[in-house]
Amino acid sequence: MKVGVIMGGTSSEREVSLLTGQEMINHLDGQKYEVIPVEINSKRDLIEKAAGLDVALLALHGKYGEDGTIQGTLESLGVPYTGCGVLASSVCMDKDMSKRLIQHAGVPTGEWLQVSSLDELSSATVQQLTYPVVVKPNSGGSSIGTQVVQEPSALHAAVEAALVWDEVVMIEQYIEGEEITCAVLDGRMLPVVSIHSNAEFFDYTSKYNDGGAEEQVVHLPADLHKRVEAAALTCYRVLKCSVYARVDMMIRDGMPYVLEVNTLPGLTRNSLLPKSAAAAGISFANLLDSIIDLSLKERQKEATRS
Repeated sequence: MKVGVIMGGTSSEREVSLLTGQEMINHLDGQKYEVIPVEINSKRDLIEKAAGLDVALLALHGKYGEDGTIQGTLESLGVPYTGCGVLASSVCMDKDMSKRLIQHAGVPTGEWLQVSSLDELSSATVQQLTYPVVVKPNSGGSSIGTQVVQEPSALHAAVEAALVWDEVVMIEQYIEGEEITCAVLDGRMLPVVSIHSNAEFFDYTSKYNDGGAEEQVVHLPADLHKRVEAAALTCYRVLKCSVYARVDMMIRDGMPYVLEVNTLPGLTRNSLLPKSAAAAGISFANLLDSIIDLSLKERQKEATRS
């Protein structure tokens, strides 16, 4: 089977994508697959380089990778790809849209509002914010452009910085508590991983540098575990996810609050999903096997439905 590891891309998360891609290449079974590294530097690259692949193993993150556009391109080319489909990828990349949907489904999530210009910061709604808040690009990941704002005087600079990365900025109520992440593979939640960042929050450095955060599998009390699992699987179902995803949450006063859902979570050596899979007895190589097998089945089902 010719497996093209699609990595690089044009988003702010390009470097993380290259790390994910290399880690995939290191662990793919050479007895099963002909592994073909495919580094994307422009949107046109994919069209030129994807021909002849049996499956595209997506190691991309951020825009033109995680937002449904590359999935749609591959569907047009007739090349099966790994992970969630076009709709789930697009919706989950839009933090506002995904939060609206999961909130409608009864899943707790922090209150938020959006602005698309600095002029909007003078609105009455923004003036009534309770601090601290988290300012982040509406579409993006790896905490790039994200800041925790402790007081009104710092809001302008934080929004201005976030607008560099996206046309719309989310201002979200900061939730103080225990941060956890829940990997979902084929509709089943894997062991929960707890995150204790060495920085103010789980930022880019904490996520990808050695020693940036303490991450360990945790066994939650039974009742809390049920609430966490219900929230994770509801998000997975409501947002039309398939194959695998990762749901990030904060636990406050025994209640899980969903932060966001990642449809192509990082698979670097410091990433969370492989840690969760390992705790479930799934090696990195077997995790990749499962992602490829499940994705091929999912693409076949999608083709049958269409």
